[in-house]
Amino acid sequence: MKQLKSLLPAALLTLSAGFSALSNAADLTISCGAVGAELQLCKEAVDSWSKQTGNNVQVVSTPNSATERLSFYQQILSAKSTDIDIIQIDMVWPGMLAKHLTDLRELLPANATQGYFQAQVDNATVDGRLVSMPWFTDSGLLYYRKDLLDKYQQPVPQTWEDMTATAKKVQKAERDAGNATMWGYVFQGRAYEGLTCNALEWISSQPDGGLVNPRGDIVVNSQASRVALTLA
Repeated sequence: MKQLKSLLPAALLTLSAGFSALSNAADLTISCGAVGAELQLCKEAVDSWSKQTGNNVQVVSTPNSATERLSFYQQILSAKSTDIDIIQIDMVWPGMLAKHLTDLRELLPANATQGYFQAQVDNATVDGRLVSMPWFTDSGLLYYRKDLLDKYQQPVPQTWEDMTATAKKVQKAERDAGNATMWGYVFQGRAYEGLTCNALEWISSQPDGGLVNPRGDIVVNSQASRVALTLA
């Protein structure tokens, strides 16, 4: 079985040409974060760009939940609202929102996509139209309690099976010791996009796991998927 790993890119999507350097000051609105460090970095980048170009940019806060944020975007786009010029989207949204979005190939230099992972550029392209640009790349990580592994003399898990066995052992031992709220494995278990991401990681990390094979056939109803979801 493959080791535990995943790569989750995110994208920054534009609705207009307004983000380009302009000869005259423009008033723009951007949604590129909801809370915490993400929103703070967005504001810092916006302030820096505004000072360099002389344009005025207002940062618009959006729901923190990915599901609620997508619904918000769909509402304002369907209503043809001009309230937001530039929006941050998840990597799985370009196809759902593409009909509302500008083809950036008509606005950006021909070499604008150089230096990015090709998979990111392909993901941002819908029916030949470049509807978003990669903003940053996330890596899905698993954190472990070194103190608990040391306490119960367990090595760092290398596979899902290893992690399952270790989590069960540590959880039982901690609960037997009176820690009734101890869970061996915590993940995004709510019925929303985060759970889908976790499930895709479980499935894709199995040998021959995946939803679609290289020929384009849907293969989610496979032994690899059953093993992954049963183990989960």
